[in-house]
Amino acid sequence: MLATPRRRVRALLLTAASAALVAATLPGPRALGIGDRLYPLLGNPGYDVLSYDIALAYPGANDRPMEAVTTVDARTTRRLDRVNLDFTHGTVRSVEVNGAPAPFATAEEDLVIEPDRALARGSRLRITVAHTSDPRGPAGAGGWVRTRDGLVMANQADAAHRVFPCNDHPSDKAYLTFRVTAPESVTVVAGGRRTGLVREEDGARTWTYRSAHPMATELAQVAIGDLTVVERKGPHGLPVRDVVPAADREALEPRLAGTPDQIGWMERRVGRYPFETYGVLVADTRTGFELETQTLSLFERSLLTDEALPSWYVDSIMVHELAHQWFGNSVTPRTWSDLWLSEGHATWYEALYAEEHGGPSLTERMRRAYRLSDGWRAAGGPPARPDPPAPGRQLGIFRPVVYDGSALVLYALRQTVGAAAFERLERAWLSVHRDATADSADFAHLASRVTGRDLDAFFDRWLHAPRTPPMPGHPDWRSDAPGQAPSAARDRAALLRGAAPGNSG
Repeated sequence: MLATPRRRVRALLLTAASAALVAATLPGPRALGIGDRLYPLLGNPGYDVLSYDIALAYPGANDRPMEAVTTVDARTTRRLDRVNLDFTHGTVRSVEVNGAPAPFATAEEDLVIEPDRALARGSRLRITVAHTSDPRGPAGAGGWVRTRDGLVMANQADAAHRVFPCNDHPSDKAYLTFRVTAPESVTVVAGGRRTGLVREEDGARTWTYRSAHPMATELAQVAIGDLTVVERKGPHGLPVRDVVPAADREALEPRLAGTPDQIGWMERRVGRYPFETYGVLVADTRTGFELETQTLSLFERSLLTDEALPSWYVDSIMVHELAHQWFGNSVTPRTWSDLWLSEGHATWYEALYAEEHGGPSLTERMRRAYRLSDGWRAAGGPPARPDPPAPGRQLGIFRPVVYDGSALVLYALRQTVGAAAFERLERAWLSVHRDATADSADFAHLASRVTGRDLDAFFDRWLHAPRTPPMPGHPDWRSDAPGQAPSAARDRAALLRGAAPGNSG
């Protein structure tokens, strides 16, 4: 008999008090990281996570901590005397390693665990952590986001470990299962497909969702609240499910009904949709961005209901997050310095869609981006070597240079190799690295192989130089000197004039 999340939580809490006493004896814990240039303490060395199983008990209110149990299945890649997981903003009740209680302590934003014996390289590793998952916290910190009547997740770039213990770095993708127990009146939806719905003895329901493909922790999604799930079919029978506030179901339908056609539009350019389902999650909250959470993209309600915004603009933002399912989710940047591969491509297809549906032409948008590009590079670094975020502003890497400044790199590449070769490269990139991670060097190498040209010098200049190289085919294009370009802030008037959007994930 498979224990439900509520029973699992209760059983593990019985050991919490004694485990806490053991935890106090763990000497000298220290935070580790895998050395990401932008987030040096994210991720942890020595193991590869295979899967997460996260059980949550939602109490019916979004301002109270949830009891939770997270099980991490991994394989060690070197001998380990201790294991670190990223975790913060929650209370750890107990820890088990391979079924045995283990002492633990915290160090900065790491949970440090000591197994009862050293783990040899190549060992299977199962860590079970009973903890709380707390939706309360400062606005903009990420992790859980409180909606009008529930919760959604926004884990990018470094906030999944505010929700559950994990190896919180995109280089370590894994399969995820969420088991959420909630009152009968509440609907729960998560990334992947629903594999179970069980009524508990007290009338609550436990919803289970599993991903069929590995994902980065920052792409996990769980939505809880008074929600309606609208199901429809996409291309070749793809299940499409949109998740909306129940009160907004009819009002949002005209906007969401276009998703299957948008999927078809993307498939004609880059190939088959890479996952088991897709849909739009509409949240009645303020985040300041939209987010490409895997198989269930997150959108602010205000974006989809604002009648002052032209349809081409809103739809192109929807295509931006859809494009991420290929670029960023299926093929995931290996480090955060490779973010341009994700955001640049999503912006590229956003711009192409806008051009075809009443927005500015791609060439005009790229000309405008070229004029601003030296200012962007001076303010935030070149596309593949962005400056680190300021302390306490972890979303600071999401600057214009990784959006339109990186789409500009792709435009220059297409100008250099021709449209046909560029399209072959795009499809090859998604095929070769599907369900995996890749970096800027991988893209440059594949581009040279697919086109039969040595493009190393091209990518070195366009990705790493402090100034923007001349644009092939447009010798008259000029970039404003740093300090002369307008502010990167995008107000609504600029958006309506067709300026590049700056609020997409």
